[in-house]
Amino acid sequence: MTANLCPYLSFDGTAREAMETYQRVLGGELTVNTFAEFGMDGPDADRIMHSQLDTPDGILLMGSDTGPGMGFEKAAGTTVCISGTDTEKLRGWWAALAEGAEVQMPLAVQMWGDEYGAMVDRFGTPWMFNITAAPRDRDGGGMIGA
Repeated sequence: MTANLCPYLSFDGTAREAMETYQRVLGGELTVNTFAEFGMDGPDADRIMHSQLDTPDGILLMGSDTGPGMGFEKAAGTTVCISGTDTEKLRGWWAALAEGAEVQMPLAVQMWGDEYGAMVDRFGTPWMFNITAAPRDRDGGGMIGA
């Protein structure tokens, strides 16, 4: 059996811009479907019913705008976490996503030896980045699964 786990992000009218930004930053192929494509008309027809970003690095993000008649709620208790060992690439992604973001913890070396940072991007999506230190650079530990 194969299973995948991916975040499904909710937006209040900014799904297209957010997902296009994530594609620009992370690369990959983006598919986008509006409510109109599935027969809905009216003022919300151009909102995004479903979008999916598949990146060459194996990242899968999905997202949509809140549907008609549904109240929008900001993400609470969930954060998109990107971890890896490609320092240059991850620092570049961090810098691009940090534009206009509320940086909660700047990307910096932490006590466990990895570089870590947290932010909420300009679309309201919470992100954590963990750049895993090389084993010889690590002084005790590292994040589980990083």
